[in-house]
Amino acid sequence: MTQGRTQGSGRLITGRYELSTLIGQGGMGQVWTAYDQRLDRRVAVKLLRPDKVAGQEADELRRRFIRECRVTAQVDHPGLVTVHDAGSEGEELFLVMQYVDGADLSDHLAEHDPYPWQWTVAVAAQLCAVLSAVHAVPIVHRDLKPRNVMVKQDGTVTVLDLGVASVMDTDTTRLTHTGSPIGSPAYMAPEQAMGGAVGPYTDLYALGVLIHELLSGNVPFAGSTALGVLHRHLYEPPVPVRRLRPEVPERLEALVLRLLAKDPQHRPASAQETYEQLLPLLPARGMPTGAPLDPTRPFLRPHAPWPDRARIPAPGPQPQAAPAAAADKPDVAGAVDEVKRLLGEGRITQAVDILGAILPAAAAQHGEHSPVVRTLRKQYAATLMDDGQYRRALPELRRLADERATEAGQADPQALRFRYDAAQCLEQLGEPAAALAEYRALLPYYENQYVAGDPELSLDVRRRIGHLLLALGDRPAAHDTLVRLLHDVERLRGPGHPLAADVRRTLQWLGQVRG
Repeated sequence: MTQGRTQGSGRLITGRYELSTLIGQGGMGQVWTAYDQRLDRRVAVKLLRPDKVAGQEADELRRRFIRECRVTAQVDHPGLVTVHDAGSEGEELFLVMQYVDGADLSDHLAEHDPYPWQWTVAVAAQLCAVLSAVHAVPIVHRDLKPRNVMVKQDGTVTVLDLGVASVMDTDTTRLTHTGSPIGSPAYMAPEQAMGGAVGPYTDLYALGVLIHELLSGNVPFAGSTALGVLHRHLYEPPVPVRRLRPEVPERLEALVLRLLAKDPQHRPASAQETYEQLLPLLPARGMPTGAPLDPTRPFLRPHAPWPDRARIPAPGPQPQAAPAAAADKPDVAGAVDEVKRLLGEGRITQAVDILGAILPAAAAQHGEHSPVVRTLRKQYAATLMDDGQYRRALPELRRLADERATEAGQADPQALRFRYDAAQCLEQLGEPAAALAEYRALLPYYENQYVAGDPELSLDVRRRIGHLLLALGDRPAAHDTLVRLLHDVERLRGPGHPLAADVRRTLQWLGQVRG
């Protein structure tokens, strides 16, 4: 499939999956990012068109599609994209899959030239783990290539399109008008190109092509026509990778040559055996660099949390990602109306994405500090908080607070509210010391009736300070804060007020108040 991005379909599949961005298309189908309206989450949707092939072959494709999707859904492996749903609508077959945040291996290679051989080994080892699980079902992928492999932000590798390729290739019939096998010629094993029986060994050959490409920057067999490429697969030996990159270990070169053997019997016996050959070349345990998309990370610290993702963004403006496909003059008003509609329907995740995409374009059109952009940024921050995305909301709130304070002063109620919301984000992110410092800085403003006095917020901030002191282990300070708060709440709101009851329960838990 060709890669590209086209915004905005709005089409609804089975009344549930709203297509959003076209990210790939080919002769028989398309791949879209989409939203699951029922669960309010991002998904990927692949659409296939059986009507692109002849009559009985179309019926056969439909049957195989449903069967293969059911089998695929039974494979449980973290390196395999999760299948959420599958079926048909009108003339099209659809497959709903997990949305994977990362870069496909082809783009990853293009951005890192030359590709570190240690990264190559880490990618190949992860692919072997996936293939071993897949072949045990048994399923043969049939179309393993960089475009069907995603490197996620934490360095783990996810394989796409399992089952779909096997639907589109069969030993008994060719699902194209020309009779040529469906697949990617550059990665196609000789037996697959000749229409022979395929098996796990076919995927291992494709793995060999993929490893060769990562190490050398090019596939081992290229040509101006598909037939020319297939002829080279059948009859030409591959160039050993050490001739192109002498620093590649000899045993890795030897493994690639075995994987690329013309005769399946001369290849490694299984993905498991291939993994064992790669194992001595994997990096020893140690500390990752901290950079995302590093495929060695899962081996350096297996199953460890990703500390980079827990880091709190620094105050001040944060870079915004460019929209996938921004028009010269974005329809900001239309986007705002769409966001209102989505929020009214409870589809917060989709609203967040629209706001995040329209902000850079709106800033370019109206100016970074324009009222339009300020309103959008406020809505974006509020929606992120509603969606529980506190890490993304925090820098937006800090930016809004700084801009408002610069214009209207530190005591401006709106600037203080942004800071209050930022402190809530810090609480939710498990940063009690930072949240406590922010609340303590805010409290004098809320208690000063000549500045921005707000009795309700003042009481709430004091309650939060008391609870944060408890979280930090300072029980005496927490006790003193909460006792004074209880006294003031009972005086101002009465002993039966819900806040008084809440504070009283906390003090009873501390063992300082009886009865």
